[in-house]
Amino acid sequence: MKIDHSLPLEYSTDQNKLNILGFWIFIGAEIMLFATLFASYFTLVDRTGSGPSGAEIFEITPVLIETLLLLTSSFTIGLGVHAMRLGRVKAMLTFFSVTLILGLAFLGVEIYEFVHYVHVGAGIQTSAFTSILLTTLGTHGAHVTLGLFWGLYIILQVKKRGLTPQTANKSFIFSLYWHFLDVVWIFIFSFIYLKGMM
Repeated sequence: MKIDHSLPLEYSTDQNKLNILGFWIFIGAEIMLFATLFASYFTLVDRTGSGPSGAEIFEITPVLIETLLLLTSSFTIGLGVHAMRLGRVKAMLTFFSVTLILGLAFLGVEIYEFVHYVHVGAGIQTSAFTSILLTTLGTHGAHVTLGLFWGLYIILQVKKRGLTPQTANKSFIFSLYWHFLDVVWIFIFSFIYLKGMM
C-alpha cells in the first residue's frame, strides 16, 4: 500500500480516495431520499383533516435547542477532524465524544417532541400532514441514531489501533455523514418548523 505523505492521512492512499468518492455517491442517494420526503411534505402539509396544523403543535423552544445542539456538534466534529490532521489523537477523540454527546442530547429533545405531538393528538395516523411530518423527522432521527453508533465504533477503533490511514479515512467519512445530517436539519428547521409556525 503506497502512502502519499503530501496529502492528509484520510486521502493518503488510492483506496482511501475511492472510499471517500464512494461515500459522496452514497450521500447523493441520501439527498434523493430526503428530497422525496420534503416533496411529500410540501404536498401534504395542508392536509390536516380534523387534526392539528403545524402552527398549532410546533413549539419554538425545543426546535431552537435541537438546532443549537446539532450546529454545535457540526463545529465539534470539524474540530475533531482538524485535531486528527494535526496528529492529536486525544483531542480528536475528545471532540468526537463531545459530538456524540450533543447528538444524544438532540435525540433526547426529539423524543420529547414526539411525545408532545402524540399528547396533543398529532400521531402518525391523525392526518396526512402528521404522518409525513413524523416520517420526515423520524427518518432524520434514525440517521442520527445510526450516527451515534457509528461514531462510537470509530472512537473505539482509533483508541485500539491509533491513527492510521484506515482509521483516519473512516473518521473523515463519518464527519462527512455528520455534516450531512446537520445540513438536512437546517432544511427541516427552515422549511418545516419556521414555515409551519407562520
